[in-house]
Amino acid sequence: MIDEAVRARWQPLVRARRRTRAEADGFVLRTRARFGFAAPAGSPDDPRVRLITQYLSGEVARKLFAAPDTGGGEQQQPVILARTLGHACFRDGGLRAHYLGIAFTDVEFADFSID
Repeated sequence: MIDEAVRARWQPLVRARRRTRAEADGFVLRTRARFGFAAPAGSPDDPRVRLITQYLSGEVARKLFAAPDTGGGEQQQPVILARTLGHACFRDGGLRAHYLGIAFTDVEFADFSID
């Protein structure tokens, strides 16, 4: 009974601290998923299963946390990650491939490290 009460109070506080830290400092995403441009097969950037480790900013963390809070739910979060990872990995910081869509599907795992 006391254990349940402590856990009920402690866990929300821990989650709130982690959220605050992620939104301030960013986080590292490590994932294995089908990722790439929505391009014809054989293209060097076509969607294929990739292991990705990428630092993402606090702004991205804010967007990810805000999605369920604003009704976007879990469906919006992969879209946010696809855009962000696409910008970092394929778009060369916004200098190329503006017209190509990014595929981010078949997520095998996603690990979010917040220091």
